[in-house]
Amino acid sequence: MNKSLKDFAKKHFDAETNTLSNREQRVIEHFGNRKYISHDTNREFETKLTFGQKLADKVAAFGGSWTFIIIFGAILLSWVLLNSFLLARRGDTFDPYPYILLNLFLSMLASIQAPVILMSQNRQGVKDRLDAAHDYEVNLKAELEILSLHEKLDELREPKWKELIQLQEEQIKLLTQLLKPEFEIRNNWRKLPIVR
Repeated sequence: MNKSLKDFAKKHFDAETNTLSNREQRVIEHFGNRKYISHDTNREFETKLTFGQKLADKVAAFGGSWTFIIIFGAILLSWVLLNSFLLARRGDTFDPYPYILLNLFLSMLASIQAPVILMSQNRQGVKDRLDAAHDYEVNLKAELEILSLHEKLDELREPKWKELIQLQEEQIKLLTQLLKPEFEIRNNWRKLPIVR
């Protein structure tokens, strides 16, 4: 990192560049080189997913949808109707009233579905942290750019103020010189004797 960037970091962060986090050093480097820091974190995150992770996300997305709830409700209702009314009349029920087999299937489904959903949520948490870190970098760089623009405007404005004050002083001098003869005439006019 060059000296001007080190000075910039010391001025705006009140710290040496080697004491800043890697993220802040990266932002300062991008700022100094006038590089973009924003990038598509979603695309980067999705390219690193394994087949199992993608499958877990799809299962979790389907398991938390209205389609799943409606299909699952229809299957449960069919199971109960089939075992309670249709097959009970014939005496061929394969899962009579407390529906122990249905409970077993539901428990197995829950024991498989819960870890899959948790894996997907953990990945979503990692993705959210990546997004937050990226947002921090972009916001920090934007803030540094704004500070830099303010400093440049102040540098441009400072000589202009001095120039404006000099112009005003010259104008006041000129106005005093212009008004001086008129002021003298008025003063002399008052000194003239009054004729009656």
